[in-house]
Amino acid sequence: MIEPSMPALSANTDLHETLALLTSHLHPNANHKENMGFLKDVFSEKGLVYLMKIHEKLKLYERQSPTPIFLHASRLADDLSEDLQNGLLQEDERELLLLLGTPHLKAVLEAHDTVAQKNFDPVLPPLVKDLDHELDEESVKIVRLVKNKEPLGATIRREESTGAVVVARIMRGGAADRSGLVHVGDELREVNGNLITHKRPDEISHILSQSKGSITLKIIPAVVEDGKMKESRVYIRALFDYIPLEDRAAPCQEAGLPFKRGDILQVVSQEDATWWQAKKVGDSNMRAALIPSAHFQERRLRYRLKTSSLPLCTSPNVIKYQPAPADDVDAQDKAGPRRSFRLQRERQSSPGDDFNDFHVYEEVVLYVPRPGDRPRLVVLLGSLGSRTAELKQKMIADMPKIYGLAVPHTSRPRKSYEREGVEYHFITKTHFQADIHNGKFIEHGEYKDNLYGTSLLSIHRTLLQNKICLVDVQPEALKVLRTAAFKPFVVFVRPSLLEAEMKPFGSCSSLLGAGVTEHDLQDMRQSAEELERRYGHLLDHILVKEATSGAVAQLHAVLERLRLEPQWLPASWIET
Repeated sequence: MIEPSMPALSANTDLHETLALLTSHLHPNANHKENMGFLKDVFSEKGLVYLMKIHEKLKLYERQSPTPIFLHASRLADDLSEDLQNGLLQEDERELLLLLGTPHLKAVLEAHDTVAQKNFDPVLPPLVKDLDHELDEESVKIVRLVKNKEPLGATIRREESTGAVVVARIMRGGAADRSGLVHVGDELREVNGNLITHKRPDEISHILSQSKGSITLKIIPAVVEDGKMKESRVYIRALFDYIPLEDRAAPCQEAGLPFKRGDILQVVSQEDATWWQAKKVGDSNMRAALIPSAHFQERRLRYRLKTSSLPLCTSPNVIKYQPAPADDVDAQDKAGPRRSFRLQRERQSSPGDDFNDFHVYEEVVLYVPRPGDRPRLVVLLGSLGSRTAELKQKMIADMPKIYGLAVPHTSRPRKSYEREGVEYHFITKTHFQADIHNGKFIEHGEYKDNLYGTSLLSIHRTLLQNKICLVDVQPEALKVLRTAAFKPFVVFVRPSLLEAEMKPFGSCSSLLGAGVTEHDLQDMRQSAEELERRYGHLLDHILVKEATSGAVAQLHAVLERLRLEPQWLPASWIET
């Protein structure tokens, strides 16, 4: 019921104002309480108010629609410029001539002419006439999408129980997603008027991918749950290469996202347990694409490794020191004390150790270095022949204020010329063995009944001096070092000869002349390939070492960027 005292409405009253006034005068009585309450709820709905405001704006545009005074403004400007050039010019005329010749004004006038000569009212293609009248009219939806060269952004599957072709997933940012008209679970009946219920999903996908311009779909809508399509903000680093066109398990190879090991991906949807939707960080294409989920990729990787002849993992259970050419392992180099031991590992198969295998993605966050932050630990992993110890020593000798090393520990007696904490930290064998038992060493070994090793405490001491600590270790030490305390930056150093696979061995005269045989060169190549295969997912940078001086300059440039620029680090390393 509407009160009789309601004020009269003028012709100038806006529609949404009229609606608000009408709503305020609705008072349900005893006989029509339910109906009046419903009517008041409808009139008070925000969506209806917004629609009324849009209606008023459209009506205002209809009454005050601007019309161009002249359709060819750029032609008029050209004619005016020509007339000005044919006579003597005053100062203001000369200024006008210069103004008419500027590229920005010409562009504005051309844009004006383009708009003035076109009708921008929307034009939709005619409705499909032959609808399936056996279906209830309210259950059928006709959807028209416009796409150019981009994919539709949806995948389909056939329901085993009913045989219906339904939308399996909507790719974020694609044409289907942007339209808001297609949803997961919608049943697809026709494409551009062609019945597709008896076609295979791959045939339907081909039809959709080949369609250009306007695509008309007839679908049976599914029930859409509110809040289901929430975009996630998870970032991951890919730890393997992926080529969708070679993945026969992909639901739609064309909808896959190719990536390489080390690429950073933003996962926007994990609703499908098998296939996630993701975008590559830094890629201008904002459409999401499919990648295998972590669980699915790890599962099939385990299956492949079980059925292959490769060992699941190789881990060092025993570490022994190989004697150096000098009489003592700690023989002094003229350039300074030796800080790296030459290790030889006895490898054994260890199926239970999955440190190197079954890691396909790593969740990461963007870390921005701040003043006062401790430097990141720099770990040098070298393949056979890379001479990482030489590189480390040269870096420290050239820039001692920037780079430092972790002073090693030993159980042997101190010599007369040695200083505690400079060449070594000298401790008893009993003390050394206790520290081994308590996990205080990242690496340790024995030579001539004396123990040698690098401790975690030594690394911390160098970092606390605000120096970048350089350590050259075996890859297995990363099990201890990959923590939030160190945030290690891992550099793989390999000899330059590995970059020339087709280069004859005989051309490596410097190496061969130094007593390195062709068999040695082959061993170096295999060593680098094996290290990268097993530990490539842990590497942050690959340094191809030619001359030591050049390698020092390259590494210093990389570490300078590391100190100043944002970096993607494992999420577990960053406090939230």
